[in-house]
Amino acid sequence: MTEDKAAIRNAATVIVLRDRDTNPRILMGQRGAKAAFMPNKVVFPGGAVDSGDADIALATPISEFCATRLRQDSPQDLTHSLCVAAIRELWEETGLILGQKNVWSARPAPDWESFAATGHIPTAEALQFVFRAITPPGRPRRFDARFFLLDADEIATDLDDFSAACEELSHLQWIPLSEVRAFDLPFITEVVLAEIEARVTDRNPPTSVPFFKNNDEASLFMQLHGREQDR
Repeated sequence: MTEDKAAIRNAATVIVLRDRDTNPRILMGQRGAKAAFMPNKVVFPGGAVDSGDADIALATPISEFCATRLRQDSPQDLTHSLCVAAIRELWEETGLILGQKNVWSARPAPDWESFAATGHIPTAEALQFVFRAITPPGRPRRFDARFFLLDADEIATDLDDFSAACEELSHLQWIPLSEVRAFDLPFITEVVLAEIEARVTDRNPPTSVPFFKNNDEASLFMQLHGREQDR
Protein backbone atom coordinates (compact mmCIF):
# COMPACT_ATOMS: atom_id res chain seq x y z
CA MET A 1 0.00 0.00 0.00
CA THR A 2 1.43 3.36 -1.04
CA GLU A 3 1.23 6.15 1.53
CA ASP A 4 1.46 9.85 0.84
CA LYS A 5 2.56 12.69 3.08
CA ALA A 6 -1.03 13.42 4.10
CA ALA A 7 -1.19 10.02 5.78
CA ILE A 8 1.52 10.92 8.32
CA ARG A 9 -0.08 11.62 11.70
CA ASN A 10 1.46 13.77 14.40
CA ALA A 11 2.14 11.80 17.57
CA ALA A 12 3.62 12.15 21.04
CA THR A 13 5.61 9.59 23.02
CA VAL A 14 6.57 9.77 26.70
CA ILE A 15 9.77 8.31 28.15
CA VAL A 16 9.34 8.20 31.92
CA LEU A 17 12.68 7.84 33.70
CA ARG A 18 12.73 6.64 37.32
CA ASP A 19 15.51 6.44 39.93
CA ARG A 20 17.95 8.12 37.56
CA ASP A 21 20.53 8.73 40.31
CA THR A 22 20.62 5.14 41.61
CA ASN A 23 19.15 2.46 39.32
CA PRO A 24 17.70 4.16 36.20
CA ARG A 25 14.52 2.50 34.93
CA ILE A 26 12.07 3.39 32.20
CA LEU A 27 8.37 2.64 31.84
CA MET A 28 7.43 0.42 28.89
CA GLY A 29 4.67 -1.94 27.81
CA GLN A 30 4.00 -4.47 25.08
CA ARG A 31 1.75 -3.87 22.10
CA GLY A 32 -0.79 -6.53 21.19
CA ALA A 33 -0.11 -9.26 18.66
CA LYS A 34 -2.92 -7.97 16.44
CA ALA A 35 -1.90 -4.30 16.57
CA ALA A 36 -1.61 -2.72 13.12
CA PHE A 37 1.48 -0.75 14.16
CA MET A 38 4.49 -2.54 15.72
CA PRO A 39 2.69 -5.68 16.95
CA ASN A 40 4.28 -7.46 19.94
CA LYS A 41 6.95 -4.78 20.32
CA VAL A 42 7.89 -3.35 23.71
CA VAL A 43 7.41 0.41 23.50
CA PHE A 44 7.07 3.65 25.43
CA PRO A 45 3.53 4.95 26.05
CA GLY A 46 2.31 7.31 23.33
CA GLY A 47 0.02 7.81 20.37
CA ALA A 48 -1.43 10.13 17.78
CA VAL A 49 -2.58 13.67 18.41
CA ASP A 50 -6.38 13.99 18.49
CA SER A 51 -8.24 16.98 17.06
CA GLY A 52 -9.61 17.82 20.51
CA ASP A 53 -6.16 18.04 22.13
CA ALA A 54 -5.78 21.65 21.00
CA ASP A 55 -8.77 22.65 23.15
CA ILE A 56 -7.51 21.22 26.46
CA ALA A 57 -6.10 23.83 28.84
CA LEU A 58 -2.76 23.21 30.52
CA ALA A 59 -1.93 24.42 34.03
CA THR A 60 1.59 25.19 32.82
CA PRO A 61 3.12 24.95 29.32
CA ILE A 62 6.31 23.24 28.27
CA SER A 63 9.38 25.47 28.51
CA GLU A 64 9.90 27.95 25.70
CA PHE A 65 13.35 26.41 25.23
CA CYS A 66 11.71 23.12 24.20
CA ALA A 67 8.86 24.86 22.38
CA THR A 68 11.22 26.53 19.91
CA ARG A 69 12.62 23.14 18.97
CA LEU A 70 9.13 21.67 18.62
CA ARG A 71 8.20 24.47 16.23
CA GLN A 72 11.28 24.06 14.04
CA ASP A 73 10.69 22.33 10.70
CA SER A 74 6.94 22.19 11.34
CA PRO A 75 4.33 23.80 9.06
CA GLN A 76 2.29 24.87 12.10
CA ASP A 77 2.83 25.32 15.81
CA LEU A 78 1.67 22.05 17.37
CA THR A 79 3.43 22.57 20.71
CA HIS A 80 0.26 22.71 22.81
CA SER A 81 -1.47 19.79 21.08
CA LEU A 82 1.62 17.58 21.27
CA CYS A 83 2.04 18.20 25.01
CA VAL A 84 -1.63 17.53 25.68
CA ALA A 85 -1.46 14.33 23.61
CA ALA A 86 1.59 13.18 25.56
CA ILE A 87 -0.18 13.66 28.90
CA ARG A 88 -3.40 12.05 27.63
CA GLU A 89 -1.63 9.01 26.20
CA LEU A 90 0.38 8.58 29.39
CA TRP A 91 -2.87 8.56 31.38
CA GLU A 92 -4.77 6.27 28.99
CA GLU A 93 -2.02 3.69 28.52
CA THR A 94 -0.50 3.62 32.03
CA GLY A 95 -2.97 5.27 34.42
CA LEU A 96 -0.27 7.70 35.59
CA ILE A 97 -1.03 11.40 35.92
CA LEU A 98 1.13 14.35 34.94
CA GLY A 99 -0.94 17.12 36.47
CA GLN A 100 -1.67 19.46 39.34
CA LYS A 101 -4.45 19.20 41.90
CA ASN A 102 -7.24 21.51 40.77
CA VAL A 103 -10.83 21.59 39.51
CA TRP A 104 -11.52 21.91 35.79
CA SER A 105 -13.04 25.29 34.90
CA ALA A 106 -15.27 23.70 32.25
CA ARG A 107 -16.76 20.26 31.64
CA PRO A 108 -13.97 18.02 30.30
CA ALA A 109 -14.14 16.41 26.89
CA PRO A 110 -15.09 12.69 26.96
CA ASP A 111 -11.44 11.61 26.57
CA TRP A 112 -10.55 13.58 29.69
CA GLU A 113 -13.45 12.77 32.02
CA SER A 114 -11.60 10.03 33.90
CA PHE A 115 -8.50 12.20 34.23
CA ALA A 116 -10.54 15.13 35.57
CA ALA A 117 -12.33 12.82 38.01
CA THR A 118 -9.02 12.30 39.82
CA GLY A 119 -8.97 16.00 40.71
CA HIS A 120 -6.05 16.97 38.48
CA ILE A 121 -5.52 19.29 35.53
CA PRO A 122 -2.74 18.50 33.03
CA THR A 123 0.59 20.31 33.21
CA ALA A 124 3.42 20.19 30.65
CA GLU A 125 6.20 22.08 32.42
CA ALA A 126 8.15 18.92 33.28
CA LEU A 127 8.19 17.52 29.73
CA GLN A 128 11.47 17.76 27.83
CA PHE A 129 11.52 17.42 24.04
CA VAL A 130 14.41 15.04 23.26
CA PHE A 131 13.82 13.29 19.92
CA ARG A 132 11.73 13.36 16.74
CA ALA A 133 11.27 10.72 14.05
CA ILE A 134 9.01 10.17 11.05
CA THR A 135 8.06 6.58 10.25
CA PRO A 136 9.70 5.54 6.94
CA PRO A 137 7.55 5.13 3.80
CA GLY A 138 5.98 1.74 3.14
CA ARG A 139 4.79 1.07 6.70
CA PRO A 140 1.07 0.35 7.35
CA ARG A 141 0.88 3.48 9.49
CA ARG A 142 3.17 6.50 9.60
CA PHE A 143 3.71 9.01 12.38
CA ASP A 144 5.69 12.18 12.93
CA ALA A 145 6.51 11.32 16.54
CA ARG A 146 7.93 13.72 19.11
CA PHE A 147 9.53 12.03 22.11
CA PHE A 148 9.31 13.67 25.53
CA LEU A 149 11.50 12.77 28.50
CA LEU A 150 9.80 12.96 31.90
CA ASP A 151 11.35 12.45 35.33
CA ALA A 152 9.14 10.05 37.27
CA ASP A 153 9.35 12.34 40.32
CA GLU A 154 6.98 14.68 38.46
CA ILE A 155 4.18 12.09 38.32
CA ALA A 156 1.35 12.99 40.71
CA THR A 157 0.20 9.43 41.44
CA ASP A 158 1.57 6.07 42.61
CA LEU A 159 4.27 5.01 40.15
CA ASP A 160 3.42 1.34 40.58
CA ASP A 161 -0.36 1.65 40.22
CA PHE A 162 -1.42 0.89 36.63
CA SER A 163 -4.99 -0.02 37.55
CA ALA A 164 -6.48 2.87 35.55
CA ALA A 165 -4.64 1.94 32.36
CA CYS A 166 -6.50 0.85 29.23
CA GLU A 167 -5.57 -2.45 27.59
CA GLU A 168 -3.59 -1.05 24.67
CA LEU A 169 -0.28 -1.88 26.38
CA SER A 170 0.21 -5.06 28.40
CA HIS A 171 2.96 -6.04 30.83
CA LEU A 172 3.57 -2.46 31.95
CA GLN A 173 6.80 -2.42 33.89
CA TRP A 174 9.77 -0.36 34.98
CA ILE A 175 12.71 -1.81 33.07
CA PRO A 176 16.30 -1.09 34.15
CA LEU A 177 18.18 0.74 31.41
CA SER A 178 20.92 -1.84 31.74
CA GLU A 179 18.48 -4.62 30.77
CA VAL A 180 16.11 -3.00 28.29
CA ARG A 181 17.92 -4.09 25.12
CA ALA A 182 17.10 -7.71 25.91
CA PHE A 183 13.46 -6.96 25.03
CA ASP A 184 11.87 -6.95 21.56
CA LEU A 185 12.21 -3.26 20.69
CA PRO A 186 11.49 -1.29 17.52
CA PHE A 187 14.61 0.03 15.81
CA ILE A 188 13.76 3.66 16.51
CA THR A 189 13.25 2.86 20.20
CA GLU A 190 16.79 1.53 20.38
CA VAL A 191 18.07 4.75 18.81
CA VAL A 192 16.10 6.87 21.28
CA LEU A 193 17.38 4.78 24.19
CA ALA A 194 20.94 5.68 23.27
CA GLU A 195 20.00 9.34 23.65
CA ILE A 196 18.31 8.70 26.99
CA GLU A 197 21.29 6.75 28.34
CA ALA A 198 23.47 9.76 27.57
CA ARG A 199 21.07 12.06 29.44
CA VAL A 200 20.47 10.11 32.65
CA THR A 201 22.56 12.46 34.80
CA ASP A 202 21.73 15.62 32.83
CA ARG A 203 18.43 17.10 33.96
CA ASN A 204 18.47 19.94 31.42
CA PRO A 205 16.67 19.67 28.07
CA PRO A 206 19.02 19.01 25.14
CA THR A 207 20.34 22.00 23.23
CA SER A 208 20.11 20.01 20.01
CA VAL A 209 17.28 17.51 19.33
CA PRO A 210 17.93 14.63 16.88
CA PHE A 211 15.39 14.34 14.04
CA PHE A 212 15.09 11.35 11.71
CA LYS A 213 13.23 12.91 8.78
CA ASN A 214 12.01 10.06 6.60
CA ASN A 215 9.93 11.40 3.72
CA ASP A 216 9.12 10.19 0.22
CA GLU A 217 12.22 11.84 -1.27
CA ALA A 218 14.98 10.95 1.18
CA SER A 219 15.90 9.88 4.69
CA LEU A 220 17.72 12.62 6.54
CA PHE A 221 19.28 12.91 9.97
CA MET A 222 18.98 16.45 11.29
CA GLN A 223 19.46 18.39 14.49
CA LEU A 224 16.80 20.79 15.75
CA HIS A 225 18.42 23.78 17.44
CA GLY A 226 15.31 25.90 17.86
CA ARG A 227 16.03 28.43 15.17
CA GLU A 228 12.70 29.95 14.20
CA GLN A 229 13.93 30.93 10.75
CA ASP A 230 14.38 27.23 9.89
CA ARG A 231 10.66 26.50 10.18
